[in-house]
Amino acid sequence: MKQLNADRLTLTDTIDRVVNQTFRMDYHWDWPAGVAMYGVAEAFEATGREEYLRLLQVWVDDKLEEGLPKLSVNGVSVGHALITLHQATKDNRYLETAVQLADFLALEAERFDDGVLQHTVYSETDVFPGQAWVDTMMMAGYYLLRMGRLLGRDDYFNDGLRQYHAHERLLQDDDTNLYYHGWDSLAGNHMSGVFWARGNAWAAHTMAKALPLIPVQNPSYMVIEGSLRDQLSALARLQTEDGLWHTVLTDCTSYTETSGSAGIASGLLSAGLYNQQVEKALDAVLQRIKPDGTVTGVSAGTAVMNDEQGYKDVPFKRIQGWGQGLLLAFLADVMRSTEPRQSE
Repeated sequence: MKQLNADRLTLTDTIDRVVNQTFRMDYHWDWPAGVAMYGVAEAFEATGREEYLRLLQVWVDDKLEEGLPKLSVNGVSVGHALITLHQATKDNRYLETAVQLADFLALEAERFDDGVLQHTVYSETDVFPGQAWVDTMMMAGYYLLRMGRLLGRDDYFNDGLRQYHAHERLLQDDDTNLYYHGWDSLAGNHMSGVFWARGNAWAAHTMAKALPLIPVQNPSYMVIEGSLRDQLSALARLQTEDGLWHTVLTDCTSYTETSGSAGIASGLLSAGLYNQQVEKALDAVLQRIKPDGTVTGVSAGTAVMNDEQGYKDVPFKRIQGWGQGLLLAFLADVMRSTEPRQSE
């Protein structure tokens, strides 16, 4: 595989600015923090910068001292950072909380249709009965795989695989190979029927991350690899000339969106086939980072909207935790891919 044409000093400086801006934001224990802290954890693992670990530890310690809120499928995503903290510090407090989050998914989270996790958020009023959202692949499916691999827990690991397979079955379109945003089991439809950029980023990024955790002898490896391969082929052909992806992937009149583009590019990078597309995406997202580390052009939190126009009307004015996190995750992957190769 040809190495990317990327300057490591520029990457290091950019990651540093984005991390520092990320910690100037305020978060609850919920998915905006989960994705933001996941990105910081990825940046720490790719760069080895102890300062990132310290910032992550301070934030998590403060939240643990306050006590966990009512949990949700989306809120479990903070557990990704707990895994990194435990592995780096060997502090069992982080592992104990990570197990508590995994047990919530295994024992308490709402499910439907033979074990599919129902999309839930930290809210008493926003309820989505019998709905599967592609977000769950990142927030919970990948988390269960990581916890299963970390602890040797087949129950966690197999449940994570179940979520990947269920969301592929319910959400990946057989004709386009793109992922719908959601599925309503009660209505029996994909609601808006939209192929949303950030939703496809959740799927692409986390399938790419899942594959190294799964033995190739496990049939699930072939299922997930095939889903990702076909999705990436479709996504590569939808990239715009400026290197990004439209927030409604199949509507060129919708705005190009940064967080979805970063997550999609991360998935493409994992395949080793799309260097030109990844380099174009890297150049494009770097241009959307302010000098203070704010990632711009990130759409606000997005429910399954009523129609395409609903997605096109979602604002993209403000800094968002998931924008910071997905950008950091992509830049961390680029850093790893540009590490000097040892001579044979």
